[in-house]
Amino acid sequence: MENILAEIVRRDPDQREFHQAVFEVMETVKLVLDRNPEYRRQAVIARITEPERVIMFRVPWMDDQGQVHVNRGFRVEMNSAIGPYKGGLRFHPSVTLSIIKFLAFEQVFKNSLTTLQMGGGKGGSDFNPKGRSDGEVMRFCQSFMAELARHIGPNTDVPAGDIGVGAREVGYLFGMYKKLRNEFTGVLTGKSLDWGGSLIRPEATGYGVVYFASEMMAHAGDSIEGKTCLVSGSGNVAQYTTEKILQMGGRVVTLSDSSGYIYDEEGFDEEKLKFIMHLKNIKRGRILEYCEEYPQAVYAEIDPGLDHNPIWTHRADCAMPSATQNEIIEKDALNLVNNGVRLVCEGANMPSTPGAAQVFLDNGVLYGPSKAANAGGVAVSGLEMAQNSMRLSWPREEVDNRLKQIMKSIHCTCIDAAEEYNMPANYMAGANIAGFVKVVNAMLDQGLV
Repeated sequence: MENILAEIVRRDPDQREFHQAVFEVMETVKLVLDRNPEYRRQAVIARITEPERVIMFRVPWMDDQGQVHVNRGFRVEMNSAIGPYKGGLRFHPSVTLSIIKFLAFEQVFKNSLTTLQMGGGKGGSDFNPKGRSDGEVMRFCQSFMAELARHIGPNTDVPAGDIGVGAREVGYLFGMYKKLRNEFTGVLTGKSLDWGGSLIRPEATGYGVVYFASEMMAHAGDSIEGKTCLVSGSGNVAQYTTEKILQMGGRVVTLSDSSGYIYDEEGFDEEKLKFIMHLKNIKRGRILEYCEEYPQAVYAEIDPGLDHNPIWTHRADCAMPSATQNEIIEKDALNLVNNGVRLVCEGANMPSTPGAAQVFLDNGVLYGPSKAANAGGVAVSGLEMAQNSMRLSWPREEVDNRLKQIMKSIHCTCIDAAEEYNMPANYMAGANIAGFVKVVNAMLDQGLV
């Protein structure tokens, strides 16, 4: 395995996020390889860490002033052993091939855990939709889909939204796909309800995080009720994580965006959350504006020169990082532990560095890694695909109940796998092992392809 990991670094020395994702999984599946010599003989590590297909393309588009811009587009189709590639599209200036490959790699195991038949993929662009008009976003999405359309399909690859890609962007992308292919199919998920979307899909990732956290707490003989929670981010995942925590009787005191964070010691209520949703989803404002409406709250800029993120220095019981990758470093993890946090459940993709994750494990923190904890979003995307195939729309209660059952099943799967390999309550090991074994066995069943 060491030789294979060294070869991955040698081939792509600049893809640090991808290396991190691979190393984290491989560190925990060594025991699986020791128990299954056939896996080594079949070179499953080399096969599962190499994407089946990487697509890169230019995306030319014109702004409202007639100026032409060129961005870079990506789609990494990582693994299709258990179903068509499934994973979101991210539009953000930070997007690189390394980011997309790490997300695609994580998606393989996350999708495996959902119990649904979905492979793993991810895509996106370094285009920044912030500050762009609807017309500019539409022209970019149409240009992006003009190339992507030849590589995707309802039984091949089904993208969804991610950071920077919401209902507006999915609508523009779907419209262009429909025009190019002359067919109305469930090729994208996260669609509007009037034309094939699923109820609960916008809420699914955030709700799923809290359902998973609730299962973790229940397994430890506790509950979310009465707990003080730190939540980072203020987008879709953070908003609905906050909403579900409130519904379960918990208290959320922080939210953030790329410029800073707010701390409201009283905690958010329905009215405050409604204000935040309007601010971020409709007005597209900054989290600072919350303090103008609720002056008892405190706003602090996040200084990139600091060796820690101050949002994680407040006393709390639970933390749900829901912003972006590697937002919790080792010092942040120590701050969380020292301030009483006993549960960390990840809403963002890989928000904790390896050092931070180790701090949680060493200190007995209930640590729910993203590939298990935030799988609710892709799970309901899979349910949207099923509804599209049947030309049906399930009621809200049915989708929500299915989501709860999927998150409960993921929790049980992680617990069982961790116990089987003598690492009880280690959710990171359980998620990695269970997802890995299912995908690898499917690969072996299908031969050397």
